[in-house]
Amino acid sequence: MTQRYDITGMSCAACATHVEKAATAVPGVQTAAVSLLTNSLQVTASDTADAAALQAAVCRAVEAAGYGAAPAAAGEPLDLTDTETPRLKRRLVQSLCFLVPLMYVSMGHMVGLPLPPFMQGHGSGALVYALVQLALTLPVCVINRDFFVSGFKGLAARAPGMDALVAMGAGASLAYGVFAIVMIAAGLKNDDTALVMQYRHDLYFESAAMILTLITVGKTLEAYSKGKTTDALKGLMNLAPQTACVLRNGKQVTLPVAEVAVGDLFLVRPGEAIPVDGTVTEGVSSVNEAALTGESMPVDKFPGSSVSAATINQNGALTCRADRVGQDTTLSQVIRLVRDAAATKAPLAKTADTVSGIFVPVVMGIAAATFGIWLLLGQSFTFALARGISVLVISCPCALGLATPVAIMVGSGVGAKNGLLFKTAASLETTGYTDTVLLDKTGTITTGEPTVVEIVGTRKVPEKFLLSMAAGLELRSEHPLARAILQRAEADKLSYATVTEFEATPGKGLQGKVAGKVLAGGNEAFIAGFCPLPRDLTDAAARMSKRGVTPLFFSLAGSPAGIIGVSDVVKKTSPAAIDQMKALGLNVVLLTGDNPQTAAHIGAMVGLDESHIVAGVLPAGKESEVRRQQAAGRVAMVGDGINDAPALTRADTGIAIGAGADVALDAADVVLVRSDLADVPAAVRLSRAVVRNIHQNLFWAFFYNAVCIPLAAGVLSPLGILLNPMIASAAMSLSSVCVVSNALRLNAFDPRNAAHDAPPRRKPAAPQPAPCTEKCTIATEETTMKKTLHIEGMMCSHCEATVKKALEALDNVQSAEVSHEAGTAVVTLTADVPDAVLTDAVQAKDYTVTGIDA
Repeated sequence: MTQRYDITGMSCAACATHVEKAATAVPGVQTAAVSLLTNSLQVTASDTADAAALQAAVCRAVEAAGYGAAPAAAGEPLDLTDTETPRLKRRLVQSLCFLVPLMYVSMGHMVGLPLPPFMQGHGSGALVYALVQLALTLPVCVINRDFFVSGFKGLAARAPGMDALVAMGAGASLAYGVFAIVMIAAGLKNDDTALVMQYRHDLYFESAAMILTLITVGKTLEAYSKGKTTDALKGLMNLAPQTACVLRNGKQVTLPVAEVAVGDLFLVRPGEAIPVDGTVTEGVSSVNEAALTGESMPVDKFPGSSVSAATINQNGALTCRADRVGQDTTLSQVIRLVRDAAATKAPLAKTADTVSGIFVPVVMGIAAATFGIWLLLGQSFTFALARGISVLVISCPCALGLATPVAIMVGSGVGAKNGLLFKTAASLETTGYTDTVLLDKTGTITTGEPTVVEIVGTRKVPEKFLLSMAAGLELRSEHPLARAILQRAEADKLSYATVTEFEATPGKGLQGKVAGKVLAGGNEAFIAGFCPLPRDLTDAAARMSKRGVTPLFFSLAGSPAGIIGVSDVVKKTSPAAIDQMKALGLNVVLLTGDNPQTAAHIGAMVGLDESHIVAGVLPAGKESEVRRQQAAGRVAMVGDGINDAPALTRADTGIAIGAGADVALDAADVVLVRSDLADVPAAVRLSRAVVRNIHQNLFWAFFYNAVCIPLAAGVLSPLGILLNPMIASAAMSLSSVCVVSNALRLNAFDPRNAAHDAPPRRKPAAPQPAPCTEKCTIATEETTMKKTLHIEGMMCSHCEATVKKALEALDNVQSAEVSHEAGTAVVTLTADVPDAVLTDAVQAKDYTVTGIDA
């Protein structure tokens, strides 16, 4: 069971860590992940837990930690409206209305600006001067009270975050200013002019107001930049129309898209966006699917074609039947995938989380030590206080907390815009680490559909006449090869011969009559029963077979009529895509169940030699090949069929072609919406770009704190270099803005641009394993036992895939058959594996093992 919550009051990575700890401590919660970017919490718990009770307990725990929590509305569309930036802008403008006159009063005289007479002098004017500054500072504190409320809540809960640092820094300045007013009053009472003048110049009110205002400036810029990270998703959502023209009782009725039901017929005119996913029932047009796939070329649509919401109908009216509506449309699923990916954590984020969890207490200790050391060294109280405050306000756990999630969100959005869907932050990060790519053949390298590639006629039967007769004969057949012949006839604009007395012989061929003459088509043995086959036709058929082409023989009136060769052809983009993978430093291997001759022919067409081809491999063999290749490095498996699911699950990164089977999509970590192999190198490029960006962000965040904290503490004061609290607060704000701005650069990244392809700069992978010479079939003689694990917490096929991958990664585990419906995992072992090891592997993925049967 997964629940989502909207969280308020978080300001930095330390806050996120505190919220996660609070939620994880709730009984029944298995995992908790906070996204600073979307201010949300995602909790997973056992299916047996009471949802309402768990919800209430999580909200109480988060609120006890000093933050606000409310269950996110289920089934509601993702709201990407930026409400934070306008709120912060209002706060900033209000703060400036008081800060500007405060700065004039406190510092105007330094640049020659006059003060009113009643604020001058060392008598009562000094007290008025101080009280005016206090009167202008207090409204700024009230306007920005969120810092104090959140900060002191965090301190009270022993979970201080960035707001605690700001509250302590500004609060110390304000408190010292009030103390200075008391001392000025005491000096006036005792007629001590020196005391009055000393504290007249050490009020620090402007520091308190400036700290709060400058950090609000940074927060405003940060909120604006964070809002920009979802621009790609906003663009997708804005493409979806708000209304649909539905056909009801023969009449056109305009309805809100939310009211369209499955099975409704709707009309899409030229230039309009398609409102929901459906199937064309009438009309022919071309549709621009760039919104979902990133492909600029329009796709032809005709009766039977599928259409997706938010794509644009271009040049013909279409009548479609609604298949998926609301949150079930492809567009909604894309948005949900990106949102969920942003709610997960990339492996790189663990470093930042670890540091952020201890960062704020350490900074508070450094600030206290700085204050004490300067006092011991003989500096004045105000000097030591300024150094301590500077340390507090310059420290920036925000930058650490934002370094990874902003890059993940922008990268996921760019991927979605280009038809590359990463299911988790981890998959977005790790795809770029791939060393070897294993490619399924059918539907991945090839189109997956038979196509007529060669026609051999005879002197009496020309090629076009043969194709026309064959189309007439195949018209009544449902065989895939028949569709290939019909499509070729349509492409050549040929009319079909009229066939009567049609008869099909399963597994062999077809026959009928054309103008009273017997027409037959089928395999060689079948046609040999109608007429002797000449040597030239049998030789042509043999040549086709060597190239993986299926020859269909035809006879007419007892005489040979020719051969039509049908084959699954290589996609036009596959050779270039494989070249790009090689340029990226990837080892590319072709996996296929076809015979070695066909595999070698396909491999040669895409630039792969025999050492990079594994032929005659069964589904279990594909999974075995993944295991073998993993000995040399990280492996990505690319496939589209049900038989690819075990290999997709076993691979470090499973990449599913978007048009493939649902089970393959469930087992995969990455989905290529365009069903184009060229998107595999695109996904690798994008992953590497995101990881580079995260490294840059983390470097900046760590470097900033490593340099600025000692500088704020005054280690360079002997050289005359000091940072006052106002400069420190400005630097703190800019650090977060720099991190977010750097992540926004990813919006300009083109994952399909191969101009700068190069192998990754990392240690060379281990030597590649020797080519498989045994068709990678798995020997089962060594299997000695099975164990059945009873597991709680699995809800879907994706859960099954996660548990399966975790178990099969263990030594001596040959396979695992997982069922979320039965709540079991049947593990086949080649040698005994302790129950504790199996349990730990499953529970590390946040599922609960309730028992194991041998």
